[in-house]
Amino acid sequence: MDLFEHPDHTNPTTTSTPLAERIRPRTLNEFVGQEHLLGSGKPLRVLIERDEVPSIIFWGPPGSGKTTLARIIAGHTHAAFHQLNAVSSGVKDVRKILEQAERRQTRGERTILFIDEIHRFNKAQQDALLHSVEEGLITLIGATTENPSFEVIPPLLSRCRVYVIRPLGREDLLAILDHALRNESVSGETWPEIRDRDFLIHLSGGDARRMLNGLETAVRLAVARPTPAHSIGKSEFEEAFQQRYALYDKAGEEHYNIISAFIKSVRGSDPDAAVYWLARMVEGGEDPKFIARRMIVLASEDIGNADPYALTLATSCFTAVDYVGMPEARIILAQTATYLASCPKSNASYVAIEKALEDVRQQPDDPVPLHLRNAPTGLMAHLGYGREYKYSHDHEGHVVEQQYLPDRVKGREYYRPTDQGREQAIKERLQSWRKSKPT
Repeated sequence: MDLFEHPDHTNPTTTSTPLAERIRPRTLNEFVGQEHLLGSGKPLRVLIERDEVPSIIFWGPPGSGKTTLARIIAGHTHAAFHQLNAVSSGVKDVRKILEQAERRQTRGERTILFIDEIHRFNKAQQDALLHSVEEGLITLIGATTENPSFEVIPPLLSRCRVYVIRPLGREDLLAILDHALRNESVSGETWPEIRDRDFLIHLSGGDARRMLNGLETAVRLAVARPTPAHSIGKSEFEEAFQQRYALYDKAGEEHYNIISAFIKSVRGSDPDAAVYWLARMVEGGEDPKFIARRMIVLASEDIGNADPYALTLATSCFTAVDYVGMPEARIILAQTATYLASCPKSNASYVAIEKALEDVRQQPDDPVPLHLRNAPTGLMAHLGYGREYKYSHDHEGHVVEQQYLPDRVKGREYYRPTDQGREQAIKERLQSWRKSKPT
């Protein structure tokens, strides 16, 4: 269940139903946030109101309204609407819905299939959807907290529009909070005074469901005491959330400040600072895969061939974090961060590709030298394609002097290894080879 999903109309909500469930919006006008998609005249709002929703993927953090939007679409459409959760559903469930969709299609009726947590479908399960989406048998709506570029197979992703659902901001969360306080209660009791609202919002991390659940828990704890509290604030929220406040807004400036401090600490070879900033992110609820991805980039950009194993470790870290999940993933992240921080550093590969790109952008169509071209046809061979190519393995040291760059950049040296770590040996080897290169 996601924020503000429609309750089951055959099972009406009661005071025992969680607060977040009881105040879920049912219409676009009740929905809070995502003005970039749902404001007046915005693309998604127009498509929903015209009942012309294409296959789409909603990508955003928990509690931001992905499933709610799917349920609102269900209320606006004349199509049959089915919902599956990828955690508990499989190919058999999908095929059953597709069979029903085929029967409807013969009657000129449409079918919308909503899959929550679609990133948890494996490749085979996603493949089962592909043909039906492509043929228009179903309109697919997927919701995911993970980057669909990594978690949804490319053929399926190319047939869907991706809409980024942003974390709810302070004003959005305050509006939801005020709505709850005006229209609902906890166990039929009058609300106590709610202090430290900004603190509550910070603890929620942009997740409205988390905010409302935490608020409800704090109130229940307060009114259950021998002397019921007439107001609740920071200490009650900390008790309800079972965590201390850490200044870390995953959607705001502090998110970028702390990841920047983390990367620069690793780059600066300070494992103690690196693990400290890592702890700040972990405690603040940062996506561990985001941290792992950044370390993959850093391993190549800032360590490179000074320790080629760094990239292997960082990539393995991402896989392990994906398999294990939190809280154990924090140990894997810490191992990788401290190793990367302790590695010799080189940005020579990064500098090399930037210099090469600069040349390529100035003259993107420099011809490939004739001797480096393949000659799959007789005409190409007659024109001299590949004629003077020297096969490296036929020569001493498996290196042979010949031109590999276009004439305009002949002799250019993009990659200049440093004296750090294993790159020192690469530097010495290349210096020996480059002495014999044509200039």
